[in-house]
Amino acid sequence: MTQQVDFAPAFLAEIQRIRRDIHAHPETAYEEQRTSALVAATLEENGITVIRGLGGTGIIGKIENGAGKSIALRADLDALPMQEFNSFGHASVHTGKMHACGHDGHTAMLLGAAIHLAKTRRFNGTVYAVFQPAEESYGGALRMINEGLFDSCPADAVFGMHNWPDYPEGTFAVCTGPMMASSNTFSLIIRGLGGHGAQPDHTVDPIMTAVQVAQAWQTVITRNKTPIEAAVLSITQIHAGSAFNVVPDDAMLAGTVRTFTTEALDLIERRMREIAEHTAAAFNCRAEFEFQRNYPPLANHAAETALAVEVMTALTGSEKVFTNATPTMTAEDFAFMLEKKPGCYVFIGNGDGGHRESGHGEGPCRLHNPSFDFNDRILPLGMSYWVRLVEKYLCD
Repeated sequence: MTQQVDFAPAFLAEIQRIRRDIHAHPETAYEEQRTSALVAATLEENGITVIRGLGGTGIIGKIENGAGKSIALRADLDALPMQEFNSFGHASVHTGKMHACGHDGHTAMLLGAAIHLAKTRRFNGTVYAVFQPAEESYGGALRMINEGLFDSCPADAVFGMHNWPDYPEGTFAVCTGPMMASSNTFSLIIRGLGGHGAQPDHTVDPIMTAVQVAQAWQTVITRNKTPIEAAVLSITQIHAGSAFNVVPDDAMLAGTVRTFTTEALDLIERRMREIAEHTAAAFNCRAEFEFQRNYPPLANHAAETALAVEVMTALTGSEKVFTNATPTMTAEDFAFMLEKKPGCYVFIGNGDGGHRESGHGEGPCRLHNPSFDFNDRILPLGMSYWVRLVEKYLCD
């Protein structure tokens, strides 16, 4: 049975120090200059070849041992543009920037695993440790791919990992097929004819038209889409008007759509456009509808997921590996990599926040919450997963 790696206490302390240093110095999408330099320097100090420049601030560590297959492991570098509520020693020193999604921990775990793999080299082939910028809404994965990621790193398979507060510390979760949703945004401007609020008969009211569209859009989910397939259509913005007694010329709706399949997304986009245009026409208005597809659904491949489960089970026991994880409507741009290469993305349990030190914020330890902090106690398990995954995939 594969066991967890017995990392030296001094080594674990150093990886924790790096994690907290990154947390204290968060950098948002495509601005990860300090973080990128720290990763590159640490890799080079440990004899690992570094490839720079993909995605702007992306870093790739290349570790070779023999002429076997190749595997890519991916971590994300960027922080979120939000204010941290924690005041412990490693809290953010940058106002309005915070590692509230645990990317500091992801980077530290992959960095530690890469160092260990470079020292031990108990595999036959090539490992690419991919440190990706701009995961948070800016598609750094796609940019790296478009700039030649899989030319520089012709991996046979790709793997990713994200901490997840919904699962207890010491556990993993995964499922085959769709695990995270596509991320898409929409906006609609209803063009009407403004006028005095006391004389609505002399106007073409865009607000009432927008209300009709908003209500009708919900029927796309309840009446057009098959009930057994999950999807979300959320209107998150409504903007119109500037005075109590003025019917405005325009009204705007905006929001997000999430699906697990492209087929469902095609249907929703088409019906939203049809409803918007025809409803606007019925009220003598004009509709300007835009739909932006940002991240595709993240779908795990069967063979690679089975391998990941085998490795995770050997590390923790089957009772701590949830193989039927409930898919989430959140999105992840690792999905672009899984469209190009077979692979698997897993969750590692971050726990309920009991690990946080004195001085943490009063909010829950949830992703994208200003009181969040990555759980340093899972660093050894995450690094062990990466190491044993490589040794299993690149066995002789």
